[in-house]
Amino acid sequence: MAWTATATVSLCCRLVRLPVVPYARRPPPLSTRCSAAQSPDAVDREYADLNLRPLYPNRGHHLRIRQHVNPLSSSFSEPTEPPEWKEVFDDPLLPLMVDIGCGSGRFLIWLAKNSGERRNYLGLEIRQKLVERSRFWVTELGLRNVYFMFANATVSFDQIVWSYPGPLSLVTILCPDPHFKKRHHKRRVLQPQLVDSITKNLCLSGRVLLQSDVLEVAADMRERFDGCSDVFEHVDCIDKDLRCNNEGWLLDNPMGIRTEREIHAELEGATIYRRMYQKTRNFHH
Repeated sequence: MAWTATATVSLCCRLVRLPVVPYARRPPPLSTRCSAAQSPDAVDREYADLNLRPLYPNRGHHLRIRQHVNPLSSSFSEPTEPPEWKEVFDDPLLPLMVDIGCGSGRFLIWLAKNSGERRNYLGLEIRQKLVERSRFWVTELGLRNVYFMFANATVSFDQIVWSYPGPLSLVTILCPDPHFKKRHHKRRVLQPQLVDSITKNLCLSGRVLLQSDVLEVAADMRERFDGCSDVFEHVDCIDKDLRCNNEGWLLDNPMGIRTEREIHAELEGATIYRRMYQKTRNFHH
């Protein structure tokens, strides 16, 4: 890519104010609430063809991890160095998809194994135990088109992606930690710095998929990319097969597989809010 790692880039985006949406995820109706046992079983069924349960026998199928992490902690302030790409991918010139906050990694592993797209897959996750298990699964499955990194995307995305020799074709942020309290909103992953970095590194015609089961969080992410209309268009303006409802949210999941959070949320009766943007003009600074 033509960008230098140290380039200072002015923000292309202007914020477009959407109506304030108070957080109020409606309690799911009793008929749609699932037991604690049903939800993991649903995830196993969704990813059954990966056959991950027999793997990682020394630590078990489930890990004890912290669900919420403060990305502003000093322990996450140092940028993560990019890998030697030719050591982690068979062909590092292929288009790259990056999943920011990839969680357990099942979503990306499934795509790497089953998607017909010729691309590489990179997962960035701030919880190290999940990254270790994801890497173990990838090794056991013998996949050479998917890799996971322990990284705080807010401070590391630019350095990591800039170094990749192929084009960045897709970035996904799927059900990120909502950090509900107003004083914790600065902990949310999609801050102006990351929007700017995605915008400058994404290739022309590249796409960004945003998703949350919390309307206020989805609206916050949408506001940031709606404000970049000089660079991005929403995909329903380009691809008429990708339909939206009257409020502009995508009606269907365009990825072919649900994330774990998406599975859990839908079992609870929640609505999934999605927006997908395509880069239609180059970013000038």
